[in-house]
Amino acid sequence: MAYIFDSVRTPRAKGKEGGALASMKPDELVSNLITAIAQRTASDIKPDALILGTVGQVGCQGGNIALVSKFRANLPDSTTAFSLNNFCVSGLTAVSQAAAMIDSGQAEAVLAGGVEMMSSVPFMADKADFYTDRSLPLRSRYLLVALAADRLADEQNITRQELDEAALRSQQRTKAAEDSELVASRIPVNGLDREECLHVGTQASLASLEPAFGGAAKYYKEILGKDIDHRHTIAHAPPLSDGAGLVLIGAKDAIDAKPRARIVACAEVGGDPAESLTAGIDAMEKVLERSGLSLNDMDRIEYMEAFAVSIVKFLRDFDVSPDKVNVAGGHLAKGHPLGASGAILLSTLLDTLDVAKGRYGLVVAAGASGIGSAIIVERLGE
Repeated sequence: MAYIFDSVRTPRAKGKEGGALASMKPDELVSNLITAIAQRTASDIKPDALILGTVGQVGCQGGNIALVSKFRANLPDSTTAFSLNNFCVSGLTAVSQAAAMIDSGQAEAVLAGGVEMMSSVPFMADKADFYTDRSLPLRSRYLLVALAADRLADEQNITRQELDEAALRSQQRTKAAEDSELVASRIPVNGLDREECLHVGTQASLASLEPAFGGAAKYYKEILGKDIDHRHTIAHAPPLSDGAGLVLIGAKDAIDAKPRARIVACAEVGGDPAESLTAGIDAMEKVLERSGLSLNDMDRIEYMEAFAVSIVKFLRDFDVSPDKVNVAGGHLAKGHPLGASGAILLSTLLDTLDVAKGRYGLVVAAGASGIGSAIIVERLGE
């Protein structure tokens, strides 16, 4: 059985030149979090493995960023280190892999999470052939996620007003969470101690914004299959950002500290690539089935706000109280450092469970082209 001894995250910074973390290297962010975990657990951490999710594995994030981070943090030579790319769910997939290593006896203690410095490695900086390869079957060709979101909103008849309401709720909750126990596991880095991307609008200011992604539709029209009503504005898209999240996972007695939670179940799914963002729901349903639990059993849920349509569809289609979901705000307000986001969501979930003194929590994440991941944890209490 795999236990979470701690889960920490950096604040999210603007992913551009001049952002609060832009002067740092990704391995420095990870090293800061490793130091924080060691201090918070009062443990001499000697993990069997370090697993990091990172999407843009070029430049400062290339050369096996997990290995570079191992060296930066002075982890033991015996610690194996590897990096993975599972698009936007990478950080959560890293945690699932770590849990599997613990459960199978391959490791006693693992550090897992993700890092992304979009100020240094912009979106699609790896220039993969996949992004433009027209020899693939039409339904599995890469579609810009913003356009997949617009198409989903159009097909599901999710209105502009619903998108605006989701963005405003995320912003207001993020602001309310600052300086509270809801950010207890967020570690200040480089002088940044809050979410740099946050801007709180109003209903009127959000309603005044124009749709932002229709200009890209011409190139992707063959994949889209039809003209669509573009509804997502920049407020409905998570800001590009820098950030990292890290989780210390181990067997029950592997670390000389009390675990915060146990991992009840994990699920990784491949979904319909043409539907793109709906695989998170597939992963959620799979992990609930594996655990024998229901959404009603969940005291807190972190559902990745991969564009506003995702959270609107979830809250519309499932019988779950909005008061349990993303109570500290979400991606729309804080930003989305691609490979780090899943681990950041898990850290946030543990904080929200602590505040609520809840038992069960769920993280759901989705990525482009039909990628989904979900994890259920049980908080172990005082």
